[in-house]
Amino acid sequence: MDPIEKGYRKVNGIQLYYEVYGTGKPLVLIHGGGSSFLYDFKEVISRLDGKFQMIGIDLQNHGQSDHRDIPETFEQDADDVAALLAEINIHTAFFWGFSNGGNTVMQIARRYPGIVEKLVVASSFYKREGMIDGFFEGMQNANFDSMPEPFKINFLQLNPDFSKLENLFDKDCKRMQNFQDWDDDVLSSIQSPVLFISGDQDVMKPEHTVAMWRLVKDSQLMILPGTHGVYMMADFDGNTDDSLIRFTVDRVEKFLNL
Repeated sequence: MDPIEKGYRKVNGIQLYYEVYGTGKPLVLIHGGGSSFLYDFKEVISRLDGKFQMIGIDLQNHGQSDHRDIPETFEQDADDVAALLAEINIHTAFFWGFSNGGNTVMQIARRYPGIVEKLVVASSFYKREGMIDGFFEGMQNANFDSMPEPFKINFLQLNPDFSKLENLFDKDCKRMQNFQDWDDDVLSSIQSPVLFISGDQDVMKPEHTVAMWRLVKDSQLMILPGTHGVYMMADFDGNTDDSLIRFTVDRVEKFLNL
């Protein structure tokens, strides 16, 4: 599973890292907070090999991309992704965003509707009340020691600069601590078909994913057994539920090809 293209493009003042896998209709993969695209989408990429042209992007402060000293916003991430796609001549695409990446792809659909064909929004949210009880209280008290060890290992393997890892943690935490509820029209204005996915034991309440689904016309909904992301990737101990991941990937493939 080697990329057919990889490298950096300078967008909005920083170098963003990306890789391209396979051929077919473009499918852009946007990772969650603290992570990188290959950490979140390794299992997906291997299972969709040869079915799409998959474009994985490391967002600002993450993975092998450059860092900014300004606060992170989902809108900035959306602008960065759109600019990078323009640089590599991708004019329309499917988008699959996981966790905070789901917020990013929703903002892409809002800000750049012309480039979006379909969205997969996995384990995301749009209002603070949608997260499980205690989530935001935990974020207020988060410190570097609370960052999951697999995220630290993954980052330092890609970018062995400890100060940049600390910067990533600080930026991600502050974005969540300062998150302001989105208006419903952020979702209801989405013009593209959307598949919403979450786990029944996810960090957002299943009811919140249902509420998001109800706001987007002609959207689809899939709530799967499991915790945050285990329906598409390994857990923090490195264990994969192969049958569940295969089910998820098959359903996403069917949705995108409808």
